[in-house]
Amino acid sequence: MRQSGHIVRQVLDYVRSMVAPGVTTMDLERAAEKKIGELGAKPAFKGYYDYPCVLCTSVNEEIVHGIPSEKRELKEGDIVSIDCGVVLDGYYGDAAITVPVSDTVKPELRKLLTVTEESLYRGIDQARIGNSVGDVGAAVQEHVEAAGFSVVREFVGHGIGTHLHEEPQVPNYGARGHGAKLREGMVIAIEPMVNFGKPETRVLGDKWTAVTADGSFSAHFEHCVAVTKDGPMILTK
Repeated sequence: MRQSGHIVRQVLDYVRSMVAPGVTTMDLERAAEKKIGELGAKPAFKGYYDYPCVLCTSVNEEIVHGIPSEKRELKEGDIVSIDCGVVLDGYYGDAAITVPVSDTVKPELRKLLTVTEESLYRGIDQARIGNSVGDVGAAVQEHVEAAGFSVVREFVGHGIGTHLHEEPQVPNYGARGHGAKLREGMVIAIEPMVNFGKPETRVLGDKWTAVTADGSFSAHFEHCVAVTKDGPMILTK
């Protein structure tokens, strides 16, 4: 899983370097698909419940599961969340980043990105033997809400291994000590989805793209994390 995680990270780094005004989300998709093939893996998302692409590209008020499109051109001031999964030798890797499209992104949006990524690492620090998924979610939620942002409830992190989505579910909110206990050898995908405004969401007519109900911008960061006797091990670094 460290190998599949490393491939995901290489793909995300490659795609991140392409993000600029005038680039379409389909440009990112094509580059990612080519890179996944070059690195010897297969895409995890394409064909999953008939999803059509290898990336999810969610722009601005889109939270997750945005479908790449020739028509969606990135602009100055946008932010784009890029989520990628691969499978290598039967084992899955999954990670996400949110990237400012230009230097003109507003300071409050940069703060949204910073806080969301920080909350991911707060959650990762709780991925320890004997802790619960509630400890992970509470750490994320506390950091996000202290900064004045909100945590999405309808979409959560998950176990991952020989399937893309496995038990347990890993919410980005919760109460310490509650929920499934973390055991040595488990791997979980921790993925805060954080809204600038209110937490409510809705899904567009394409049946995939989830957006904020109030139109506020949203950020998404994700790592796969192994629970080990030496503490949390990030597999998608």
